[in-house]
Amino acid sequence: MPDPDAVVIGSGPNGLAAAVHLARAGASVLVLEAHAEIGGGTRTAELTLPGFLHDQCSAVHPMAILSPWLRQLPLADHGLRWICPPASAAHPLDDQPAVLLRRSLADTADDLGGDARAYRRLLEPFLTDPHGLLADALAPLGLPRHPLLMLRFGWRGLRSATSLARRFDTPRARALLAGCAAHSILPLDRAVTAAVALMFLLAGHVEPWPVAAGGSHAITRALASLLRATGGRIETSVRVRSLADLPPARVYLFDTSPAQLASIAEPVLPRRYVRRLRRYRYGPGAFKLDWALDGAIPWRDPRCLEASTVHLGGTLEEIAAGEAGVWRGDHPERPFVLLCQQSQFDPTRAPPGKHTGYAYCHVPSGSTVDVTAQIEQQIERFAPGFRDRILARHATSPADFERDNPNYVGGAITGGAADLFQLFTRPVARLSPYTTPNPRVFLCSASTPPGGGVHGMCGYHAARAALRRIDRLPATPLR
Repeated sequence: MPDPDAVVIGSGPNGLAAAVHLARAGASVLVLEAHAEIGGGTRTAELTLPGFLHDQCSAVHPMAILSPWLRQLPLADHGLRWICPPASAAHPLDDQPAVLLRRSLADTADDLGGDARAYRRLLEPFLTDPHGLLADALAPLGLPRHPLLMLRFGWRGLRSATSLARRFDTPRARALLAGCAAHSILPLDRAVTAAVALMFLLAGHVEPWPVAAGGSHAITRALASLLRATGGRIETSVRVRSLADLPPARVYLFDTSPAQLASIAEPVLPRRYVRRLRRYRYGPGAFKLDWALDGAIPWRDPRCLEASTVHLGGTLEEIAAGEAGVWRGDHPERPFVLLCQQSQFDPTRAPPGKHTGYAYCHVPSGSTVDVTAQIEQQIERFAPGFRDRILARHATSPADFERDNPNYVGGAITGGAADLFQLFTRPVARLSPYTTPNPRVFLCSASTPPGGGVHGMCGYHAARAALRRIDRLPATPLR
């Protein structure tokens, strides 16, 4: 077998996206995966009982269905089918009906009572060309193709979520905004948390936040099938610990954490650059629970069953206090919980009449505290009788996340803190953040812009950077 033009280390969505783009451009590609199964954060397994399929990390995919790169690929021809729910997110409250994020801007706004007009005025301008805005927002720093739209988005998004929430008068609108902003895994008074909230709200008005039929591993399998159909190769159970483990090639793309890149490629990278990689900040981790359930979750407001994702945390003030506490090293008694109910829309996930449940909360990096009771209490708060439906549970701690996927340093499942200082300069400040001082070494993981999420854009942009050099480089060992 001849030496490949490109070797991709890691087979998460970004590694596979990079490999597909390289292969479609005519390069010969080899993907090396340390795990016995490809997929990184998009894997699915029977974690609790036979017949119950649980997504091991990423579960609901608003950025995948809208990804400017993935939506161009013929993934449906390779088995990927999206299932869209009636609502993207539900946000139950203690003393009133839940708030639902629906595709219809008007329906969502009407659910907000006195803030209906303010909500429409905030979101309507971005819905004139949402795909154009997403293409610019999910790209590295540069000249946007839609400058006026991006200027408006930046004006709103660079502020904090708590600041943006002052546009609203009602707890309902502020809670909906806070639940979306908390996906940032940042304190809600930090800059750019408003951008995260706007991005998730906007996504819900373009396409309902979907699940992949059969499990998130369907995304992985479709990308891998497309790659093989284009001539690419994948080898599993190949752990790359040093340069000696890499075959000769022209370029090497690492779908790894900055720490792994520093460890593996240190001999061919300047010392100063390696030090900067090792100073990269990962932020808090996650503690996740999966359940086999004897029935659907008994929400006090049954409309919550219409949503693929349920944000549990009550008011903006409660969510903001909890997320700030995590950054201080605390474990809130009432954490913000992201819950997904895939089997509500995909019957292949559980035996007839049964359901799966999935939820996680943020915890300090590397936490060893079991927060099962806190997560289940938050669910019970809004769905009395939930615990009575549990047949079995499976817990994933920050250490478990990192052990299963070394990209999740300290349990950080989104590739590192995406605050104002690391949003565009991740992992270090460079004109092209996917390049390194070695012209043959590239980083394509979620530790590069635009960051976490199953969208493949980190891999796509890294592959474009590699293609600009690949023809000028020899196919030799990386030494």
